[in-house]
Amino acid sequence: MSQDKSGFPIMGETNPLHNNVYGPPQPGFGMPPPNYSQAPGGPYPPAAGYGQPGFPQAGPGFAPGPYPQMPYPQMPYPQAPYPQGPYQQGHAQPGFPGDPSAGPAGSPGYHGDGPPSYYDNEEFTNSGFEDKSIRQAFIRKVFLVLTVQLLVTFSFVAVFTFVDDAKLFVRRNPWTYYVSYAVFFVALITLSCCGDFRRKHPWNLVALSILTLSLSYMVGMIASFYDTETVIMAVGITAVVCFTVVLFSLQSKYDFTSCRGVLFVCLIVLLLFSILCIFIRHRILHIVYASLGALLFTCFLAVDTQLLLGNKKLALSPEEYIFAALNLYTDIINIFLYILAIVGRSRE
Repeated sequence: MSQDKSGFPIMGETNPLHNNVYGPPQPGFGMPPPNYSQAPGGPYPPAAGYGQPGFPQAGPGFAPGPYPQMPYPQMPYPQAPYPQGPYQQGHAQPGFPGDPSAGPAGSPGYHGDGPPSYYDNEEFTNSGFEDKSIRQAFIRKVFLVLTVQLLVTFSFVAVFTFVDDAKLFVRRNPWTYYVSYAVFFVALITLSCCGDFRRKHPWNLVALSILTLSLSYMVGMIASFYDTETVIMAVGITAVVCFTVVLFSLQSKYDFTSCRGVLFVCLIVLLLFSILCIFIRHRILHIVYASLGALLFTCFLAVDTQLLLGNKKLALSPEEYIFAALNLYTDIINIFLYILAIVGRSRE
């Protein structure tokens, strides 16, 4: 091969290293590429090409030959819109070294021939609040607090029912009822509306204790205006109804939590009905009102029980054990008061 004075091969002759004909100089370069065979240290092996397999490779720095086009075009890529979205599973995708989005081969959801599937993340469980052991501990704590509340309340009822001096005291001092009602209302609003307060351990139990004592005094004072047999019958009926509703809510597949909106509307209607009963003194009307109230709060008891279980559409967080105990306690007390009114009015 002939060379010029500078030692470079003359353009247009055959390079014995590549079996290819040099083309014209590349645009943007003022001189042809150097001849590596004339460099000190001997000739160097030809650089590997990156064209299609089965075709002769071009020398370094020279334009590729007129290769036939394969189904996938080479650089530069055509400016055309490409389909977006996730890769189809089962087709190998080109991998790039150092890709931060690609996980290791042993990670969950890695298939080896493509990126991890989004749906493989379903094997990761939810937070610890949905763990069965935590939920069972939450239920035990709620029923323990509820049991203490009911024992305190029905102890007051027993005192105001069987002790004549207690009956005489509440009838001579009706102002104590209004004081206890004010204390109960303030404690109820505080625990129901202040979420941060009812989750603070020392003070949430204090507020719940104040609410329980005030409501127990109110229930005991109301029970003192009925005879002993009526109160005992009301307690027995309440126990049977509440146990049946709780057991049914635990076993039923029907989602009562989806009916909270309807029950809230019924509660507003019942409140308006109670205002009507204040001005209309009629025994049958009072019995109907008490029956509707007992039925409504029985439904509320079923809803609050399923909220406690956490296996339906809506659920309470395990941190809200005070709120859960408060809901169940007020439901049971309202059921007792309405049943007491039904039995008392029926026995008149």
